[in-house]
Amino acid sequence: MVQQKIVIKVQVRCDKCRSKAMETAADTDGVISVSLQGKYKDTVVVTGDGVDSASLAKRLGKKLGHASLETVEEMKEKPGVDNGETKG
Repeated sequence: MVQQKIVIKVQVRCDKCRSKAMETAADTDGVISVSLQGKYKDTVVVTGDGVDSASLAKRLGKKLGHASLETVEEMKEKPGVDNGETKG
């Protein structure tokens, strides 16, 4: 499957809310990496393979009070990456 980048805006009030957002996103099937971005660290950026973005946003909303799905985009392969193939 193709990797995707999912951006979800969440309502965070404290550091505990931020860690709860990270744990919830990391526990989702197919997630490869999770990070918090933005001025107030209120945007969860998830990279994964086959992640259900609507389900993830719903889970984050239940845990944190509010979450809105901002973007979902496919990650393009970087040029020069040989995907494990060897020359010769």
